[in-house]
Amino acid sequence: MNFTASLAKKKLFLLSLGCTKNLVDSEVMLKDLAKDYILSDDISSADLLIVNTCGFIQSAKEESINALLDLHEKRKKDSILVMAGCLSQRYKEELKEELKEVDIFTGVGDYDKIVSLVKYKKNGFSEKVFLNDKKANRVISGSNYHAYVKISEGCNQACAFCAIPSFKGKLNSRSLESIEEELKDLVARGFYDFSFIAQDSSSYLKDKGQNDGLMQMISTVDKIVGIKSARILYLYPKTTSLELIKKIQDSKIFHNYFDIPLQHSSQKILKDMKRPDKQNKTKVLLEAMKSTKDAFIRSTFIVGFPNESEEDFKELCDFVKEFEFSRANVFCFSPEEGTSASLSTGQIATELSEKRAEILGEIIENIYIKNLKAQVGKLVDIVVDGTSNEHEYLLSARELCWAPEIDGEIYINDKEVSEEIIFGKIYKAKITELSGKKLLATITA
Repeated sequence: MNFTASLAKKKLFLLSLGCTKNLVDSEVMLKDLAKDYILSDDISSADLLIVNTCGFIQSAKEESINALLDLHEKRKKDSILVMAGCLSQRYKEELKEELKEVDIFTGVGDYDKIVSLVKYKKNGFSEKVFLNDKKANRVISGSNYHAYVKISEGCNQACAFCAIPSFKGKLNSRSLESIEEELKDLVARGFYDFSFIAQDSSSYLKDKGQNDGLMQMISTVDKIVGIKSARILYLYPKTTSLELIKKIQDSKIFHNYFDIPLQHSSQKILKDMKRPDKQNKTKVLLEAMKSTKDAFIRSTFIVGFPNESEEDFKELCDFVKEFEFSRANVFCFSPEEGTSASLSTGQIATELSEKRAEILGEIIENIYIKNLKAQVGKLVDIVVDGTSNEHEYLLSARELCWAPEIDGEIYINDKEVSEEIIFGKIYKAKITELSGKKLLATITA
């Protein structure tokens, strides 16, 4: 996401890549830098340029490096170029040696020290990952009503394909009190819709010896006056329970929105991934989720994992067809350095992985269109974000339960009410038709 604004004595261009957890950290930097800089989308005139990088998989690494090199080509001579975030943390020694275009390197532990690092032109790599455990100290970007709230950092899982724990460390949960304080502050600033994020949200507070931490958080959020809508992202199958699903179902604030990256369905592959599905717990969880009112279930899957046979892949395809996830994504396996999966025998050829991703992607797309068709004629709560990129006379909205940016867009094409619409306000709308892969709706109240 680009952060943009205009006119200033000193100008800042900040590019946040990767996940929404990165975005929260970028917003922390933005708050501190706002004292001396104003945001600009003009790279050539920016005095300070920051890329908050992603180091999750190969494509993300390439995107980060290409972005840095592109900024270097376009920046003015006396500007400062900063590489921050996961990729910088993961390969700090190599990158400092190879990327001479970058002036300052900093990782995942010094977001709150960015002013000092820039002032003294120092690199910064603290041992601990930064986790804001106090009152909200960031500028919320891109919305006047929705904010992401990071509840923990790090991860205690040991998935064979994932390198994140190697540079983000073990699970480190924020205190419930700090989350409550941040939410009250954000509500006072006009925000009412929240997405709670972590590497493994369902393990929240387990590092503090509390097995019901996420349920405690739900109870706390339900009591905060002014919050109208919430969802939890990144549930981990092993640490998700039927009790948690019931707690979400009974909440007056949280949608029955279940984001649970499953990665595969084959017991053999899951075992190799170090994500064993004991006694088919996943199917029990999914059935419980689907039984909730207006259930919305999102997942991700990996194809081409070492030793994935045609039978394993077919089982995955059949599984996705059976459960008809509301939304899903598919990725090709990426052999990441430092992970056990990268050393596995039986690596799948890139061409075969890509072919499998194409096949599963088509299945997912057909289910997606089927789900959208089922929406036609329904009356739903929507929130209008602004003018669409498609056409100046169309407004861009989303169903309130959907997560911003990832779950889709609804077009409002009613000219009679368009001029009276308030961006960020919740409206009742009737879904009138499906045009291609976009829903069209008319506001009713």
